[in-house]
Amino acid sequence: MSSFDTKVAIVGGGAAGIAAARRLTDNGIDCLIVEARERLGGRSWTVGEGEAHPVDLGCGWLHSADGNPWLPIAEAQGRTIDRTPPPWRRSSLSTGFAAGEQSAFQQALDDLDACVHAAGTQAEDRPAETCLPPGGRWNALANAVSTYANGVELDRVSVRDLSRYHDSGVNWRVPDGYGSVIKAHAAGLRISLGNPVRLIDHSGKRLRLETDKGTLTADAVIVTLPTSLLARQEIRFLPDLPDKTAAAEGLPLGLADKLFLSLSSHEEFPADSRAFGSTDRTATAAYHVRPFGRPQIEAYFAGALAAELEIAGKDAFFDFAVAELVGLFGSDFARRVKPIHLHPWRTDPYARGSYSHALPGHADSRAVLAAPVDDRLFFAGEACSLRDFSTAHGALQTGLAAADLATALFGRKAVTLGE
Repeated sequence: MSSFDTKVAIVGGGAAGIAAARRLTDNGIDCLIVEARERLGGRSWTVGEGEAHPVDLGCGWLHSADGNPWLPIAEAQGRTIDRTPPPWRRSSLSTGFAAGEQSAFQQALDDLDACVHAAGTQAEDRPAETCLPPGGRWNALANAVSTYANGVELDRVSVRDLSRYHDSGVNWRVPDGYGSVIKAHAAGLRISLGNPVRLIDHSGKRLRLETDKGTLTADAVIVTLPTSLLARQEIRFLPDLPDKTAAAEGLPLGLADKLFLSLSSHEEFPADSRAFGSTDRTATAAYHVRPFGRPQIEAYFAGALAAELEIAGKDAFFDFAVAELVGLFGSDFARRVKPIHLHPWRTDPYARGSYSHALPGHADSRAVLAAPVDDRLFFAGEACSLRDFSTAHGALQTGLAAADLATALFGRKAVTLGE
């Protein structure tokens, strides 16, 4: 497109952008998703759709599934919902981790959670790391769990922000792929793929977007880009929006990468079981063995470990996983696994990470990031969610909220906007 016009331009075709566009379209408001990638979904991405064992390289769990709005959407699409409890809610494989130690570790996590929620109500924000007991036996592994949940170690996590996170404790999956559900929700929407937005000029009566495929004008814009891109100002605003840049800087993306391995002769492992590579260090992976009962292992790397492995290259993930698995199950195990899929999210130019966390002292940046500008420039995405950040349903909810604000805008000013 060399020149195009729409009522609402939506920058980004992830969960938030798709949700916003679906709501606007259902409300009869012309809109267009402008997506930099050649695919929809953003940080949700199912590969192998239609095959026997599709996998989610991005988000994979319907967290707080009993209230997750993606659940009824998936059901309306005719998807099967797997309600098997997640491996982190059950005992891990006992190899290298005795049952008594698992109980002690779970108590340590419960104590950490209680401290986080108590500290979150205090006047001064502080790093969640301060909730670890000095010299605690399970501190290193608890920090590893933080990297899986937050994408980063506890010293970089705001205790106030973490205390606000809502978790019902119900976590389900979609065997067809969570990313498949999100992408399918965009059926029939107007979309421009492979088209990065470089500039949003909101100085005039209408907004002007400079894209790689030309100029787009709109009455309103919904921006759903990751905080990593906003903080780096990879999309420019005219006039500048320093408050948005600062808010994004306080809400960086952590990192979580998944390596899927094939597993031969897998019958001795219970379906949906788990093992930690090590229980005495933070730089370890978690291994979800036989997800959905499949002949696979989902290896989960996060935080500083994932960042280091991305620098070393994709083979480094496999080498690290094999070394840990051999340590758990013996030298012959190396011949039983082969790499299938991996996506390094930090080196992905349109993500630069996985999901947001608030730095200590920056918990209130989420509200700043989500605030509209001049009642026609709106922001959405998981980082804008006060209680459901880091999740696809948090992204969806903020997309709907932004779409509703835009709908109200047209309801008030339909005669003067773009007419």
